[in-house]
Amino acid sequence: MAKRVVPETGRRRRRPTKQGQVLTHQLIVETALRMLREHGAAGLTARRLGLALGADASTVYRYFRGMDDLILAIADELFSHAMADWRSTGDWRSDLRDLGLRIYHAYLTHPQAAVLTASRVTGRPNEVASDETLLGVLRGAGFPDRDAVRIYHAFIDQSLAFAILDAATLALPTAAREADEEVWRDTYARLPASTHPNIAATAELLVARMNDSAYPTALDMLLSSAATQLRA
Repeated sequence: MAKRVVPETGRRRRRPTKQGQVLTHQLIVETALRMLREHGAAGLTARRLGLALGADASTVYRYFRGMDDLILAIADELFSHAMADWRSTGDWRSDLRDLGLRIYHAYLTHPQAAVLTASRVTGRPNEVASDETLLGVLRGAGFPDRDAVRIYHAFIDQSLAFAILDAATLALPTAAREADEEVWRDTYARLPASTHPNIAATAELLVARMNDSAYPTALDMLLSSAATQLRA
């Protein structure tokens, strides 16, 4: 049976924590984000979170039904970061590009949280508001509803998929990440044309590009395809 979550007004502590702070939903989410950044997913437990907040671990369950409920709140918080202060320019393609990069960078700012949350669907206010905005941009541009949903689907999944992919790279230990990056120069760039003619012909370009994210390129390709469809 799911645990009952006490409303905000009913669960507020009457006295500050050991750190001198009054616990709130937002403070717990922000602290959990910091713990993920510093210790990774394995380091985020109710006990450790309670210690970081200067409160008993059971206090967390007055705000969240469980740790998975907290994970969903973290996912929604990342959408809040992405949409903060966003304003439409009136140009649908520029707006979608900006929104895609905002969502992507919001997740990349918290790579450990991205790996943990980008595949989740929360149905929470910030996520819902983001989806409403994206669909509004597409419908406002003149896309029929069926096409607007199809493009939105590809757009958001592409943004989150690249966020997970690139966040996983950033979450690697530094030595492992640097070793992976050197493979393009140490292995691919040295393959002979006699056995690998296509790699040898493009080796310099591969070395220059392959350690950078392909997301901006993929995003532009998706938007170009959508623009062509709209013109047609």
